[in-house]
Amino acid sequence: MADKTVDGRPWTGCAVLFLQSLCPGVNLLSLFKDERGKFIVFKVIKLTLTDSAGGLGGYEILKVHDADPFLGVEMKFVDVAACQQFLESYSSGTVRQSLSQHGCRLLALPQELTVETQLKASTHILDLYLDKLELCLHQIHLSQPERLRDEEIDHLEKQLQDQAFSHGPQLTPLTQEESLPSNCFKFQNRVFEDRMLTAADVQSFSNGVGRHWKHVGRALGKNCRALKSPAIDNLAYEYEREGLYEQAYQLLSRFIQAEGREAKLSRLVKALEDCKLTKLPYVCFVLPV
Repeated sequence: MADKTVDGRPWTGCAVLFLQSLCPGVNLLSLFKDERGKFIVFKVIKLTLTDSAGGLGGYEILKVHDADPFLGVEMKFVDVAACQQFLESYSSGTVRQSLSQHGCRLLALPQELTVETQLKASTHILDLYLDKLELCLHQIHLSQPERLRDEEIDHLEKQLQDQAFSHGPQLTPLTQEESLPSNCFKFQNRVFEDRMLTAADVQSFSNGVGRHWKHVGRALGKNCRALKSPAIDNLAYEYEREGLYEQAYQLLSRFIQAEGREAKLSRLVKALEDCKLTKLPYVCFVLPV
């Protein structure tokens, strides 16, 4: 099993993810150079890494730099398991999918965000041998960090944490006389725009909910026939060998499949509220919009 050490020594390594938007009028490099756009682009990258590396740990962003026409994201991995999961997500196209979904939502784009990517460790282009996972891990391990985390990244990380802890901006203060808009929902006395759950939501939820997935499933099952008893126990039995991530993944996927357009963010947040799980990293990152 992969862990944070190899032969008793800490495992570290570096890789650089290069990003370029293929959508007319959307230049990620230019956006990152803009003060307001910088934070939004950083948040898209952070959410994507959270989805693809299995959570918030095991890696850090050291620097985001100009690699015209690409935006370069230098990453340090301190856990071989997180690095392996990231490589698997990159190879399967999940990283590009997450970038597209988070970018489209946070940048408020009218069309899907298509992104060209390249992954390098030192001078080695890992895209050329993604089918050789051990070789990619070896090249990343050989590429050791040459710098500490950039001060700009420290500032962006703090800005992201501050936003998460405050649960983001309130869209419109509600008075007792005002009714909630049909496309919004209220959470902890703040109003958020509702939307359909995405594949990125499924991944983030599955990474963060852990052993509590059954409780959330039963809460969702109150208004979802597909999750009525004994569906939850059947999922637990069927995917027991695959572990908690897969059980949670199958749960939310089944909810989305059964409910279609009614599988909304508000319903998942309500279920998490009912289970007293609103401090999960997933909730903190997904609600500030």
